[in-house]
Amino acid sequence: MTAGTVDERVADTGRLRRMLIRPELGAVVGAIVVFAFFASQSATFRSVDGVANWLDPASTLGIMAVAVALLMIGGEFNLSAGVLTGTTGLILVTLATRFGWNVWAAMLAGLAVALLVGFLNGLIVVRTRLPSFIVTLGTFLMLQGINLGVTKALTGTVQVSGLRRADGFESARAVLADSVTIGGTGFRVAILWWIAVTVLATWVLMRTRAGNWIFAVGGDDRAARAVGVPAERTKILLFMTTAGAAWLVGSILALRFTSVQANAGLGQEFIYIIAAVIGGCLLTGGYGSAVGAAIGAVIFGMADKGIVFAGWDADWFKFFLGAMLLLATLANRLVRRYAEEVRH
Repeated sequence: MTAGTVDERVADTGRLRRMLIRPELGAVVGAIVVFAFFASQSATFRSVDGVANWLDPASTLGIMAVAVALLMIGGEFNLSAGVLTGTTGLILVTLATRFGWNVWAAMLAGLAVALLVGFLNGLIVVRTRLPSFIVTLGTFLMLQGINLGVTKALTGTVQVSGLRRADGFESARAVLADSVTIGGTGFRVAILWWIAVTVLATWVLMRTRAGNWIFAVGGDDRAARAVGVPAERTKILLFMTTAGAAWLVGSILALRFTSVQANAGLGQEFIYIIAAVIGGCLLTGGYGSAVGAAIGAVIFGMADKGIVFAGWDADWFKFFLGAMLLLATLANRLVRRYAEEVRH
């Protein structure tokens, strides 16, 4: 940052101008438009039951989208995040059903493996300077092979099941995968975890030194190092954060369905990135917000269930995702350009 310029996040500007330079502005507008559209198509969509219905897929997607957004703000990508949710779920169910582990102990083992994968991804990226796209693509392929090979070797099929009979299942399910009734409607506990993750990530980004480091390494890695930012440590911790989020989502889904397919999470990594981009993250790093990524997940949830409630062919969902990605990218570019003008 040169003398005389001020980061747009802390610049002394009017309230309206501050709103206009927020990364999540496009996502907020998009969410309002999407909700209004599907609400006009279906009374069920706008009912309390409908809201609970589309917040459910948004919650697990949102947990991952927020973590991926932090990594993208830090200037990196993680293409192994989706398949890692399947890996951690498989570890949980396999240890609990095939080896008699308590569910909580099996979950801790899955967390340890996830954090190790995240650490190795980050370490390879910062030490070799290889693009994180390539490094995590390699991890994605290796995990995919391990998931399929180990599952078939242990079960003879591509699925591990029977978690409901394991010790500690009921307590773990109550904490991570149960529902709470509000006004006669059941809402998944995962929604509360999603909100907690979003609040924590927002606090870290906007109120802590670590948040400044994340923006710094994503904006200009070399400049960040020059002023003493621990760039390598920051990026490794970001990769571990996405891995931790993958463990949380993998555990939630395993406890919810009591079984895991070997291909669980496959292809979801692109959905996480798209949600983060819709939420205001730039592919070049250094810009974005956790709240925006969470709102991007809400848009996905509304579209996913809204198309069903409206009675449309589900194939249109992919078209919607592509359209939202393009529109969000254009909106983010305009917001960023305006933010740069405000700075100068």
